[in-house]
Amino acid sequence: MYRAGSLLLLLFACLITSAQAHPAPFSYLDLRPGTSEIKATLTVHVTDLAYELRLTPPEVLFESSVVEAKRQEILDLLRSRLVLIADGTLSELELNRTTSVPDRHALSFDLVFRTRGLPGLLRIKCSMFPYDPQHQTLASIYEEETLVQQEIFTNTRTTVDHFTGSRQGTFAVVKKFISGGIYHIFAGPDHILFLLGLMLLGGSMLRLLTIVTAFTIAHSITLTLAALNVVNPPERLIESVIALSIIFVGIDNLFVGKAGRDVRVWVAFFFGLVHGFGFAGVLREFGLPGQALAWSLFSFNLGVEIGQACIVVVMALALGAVRKYSQLLSQRIAVVGSVVVIIAGSYWFVERAFF
Repeated sequence: MYRAGSLLLLLFACLITSAQAHPAPFSYLDLRPGTSEIKATLTVHVTDLAYELRLTPPEVLFESSVVEAKRQEILDLLRSRLVLIADGTLSELELNRTTSVPDRHALSFDLVFRTRGLPGLLRIKCSMFPYDPQHQTLASIYEEETLVQQEIFTNTRTTVDHFTGSRQGTFAVVKKFISGGIYHIFAGPDHILFLLGLMLLGGSMLRLLTIVTAFTIAHSITLTLAALNVVNPPERLIESVIALSIIFVGIDNLFVGKAGRDVRVWVAFFFGLVHGFGFAGVLREFGLPGQALAWSLFSFNLGVEIGQACIVVVMALALGAVRKYSQLLSQRIAVVGSVVVIIAGSYWFVERAFF
């Protein structure tokens, strides 16, 4: 029994020694954007760097003569693995100083990236040691010594955007999220079909804009709630209900002519609440900047509204022209269009709910 316990203790000690011999697969990056340069401090384990430089044992990197001899090779490696793009312009990396950190089994590099003024949008591309699939780089971004953003780079997540807390940063947020909102409306066929379904019965320009505004107000509410993580329904449920909303609009169109009622404003508002959760999923993919959350939400909603308004204007003018030409043709288009809407919505519902 005593012997067995001793063997277990010995095995445990070996495991500890083995774990200590293999440092955690992390690098650490601090960034400090300024008016003419971005200062950076990068700390990496000598084990990772020695592997890239084909040096053994890794501890030789604690010798200043070895680091100096490998300076250009190290610089080339860093330039290929850490890239900063300030407002669309590539910033050249400069290596100022290398410091040994033996207690952390690491080297620390003081870096500088030259810029043309304080950037509004800073795009960071980082893939330090792809040979190790477990490697991660922990990045911290500071503005005036205040930590404003933290990110983790992995082999599958190599690019992050940072919007600086400046006028240029606000402009960059507005520009990116307005264009993102417009793009999503035109790239999202389900949202377009829902709007087109609401437009098929026609009406005055004011009436159609009222319908779309009701949709916008509703989706803005749920988009904000989801973005703030107040409410987050399952994506599969939301996508399925969005498909059902399209089916409902098509069926409602077919019965409006017989019933003589028009509840499109209420339909737009009710289902707009659901579509807002769908928009939130796309917005998360953009990466919401914590320091400009209000501007990003406002800008994305504005972009969606601009895209919707374009659809409404074109649709209203087209349907108005058809109605003037032939009332009968206008009715047939509404019926056929509604049937197409129902079929498309049914296909999406089956696909999203059951597959």
